[in-house]
Amino acid sequence: MAMVWEGPNAVAAVRQTVGSTKPVEAAPGPIRHDFALEVGRNLIHASDKPETGERETALWFQTDELVKWERATDAWVFEK
Repeated sequence: MAMVWEGPNAVAAVRQTVGSTKPVEAAPGPIRHDFALEVGRNLIHASDKPETGERETALWFQTDELVKWERATDAWVFEK
């Protein structure tokens, strides 16, 4: 599944969910800790900075394919 997250903390939040690039160094809980053993066999990818994310997003999506998605609860979860 390919997806794009945006916002001031998107990279940090996704990288925390994904875990360290080296699975053996990942804290318990992230995807790489739980499901990967070697760097070359990672099951997931996440951009390391916004600029990389923009370049990688263009590999997967056309501009008109990106949609803004908001949940009704976002106002209760995120500071503006």
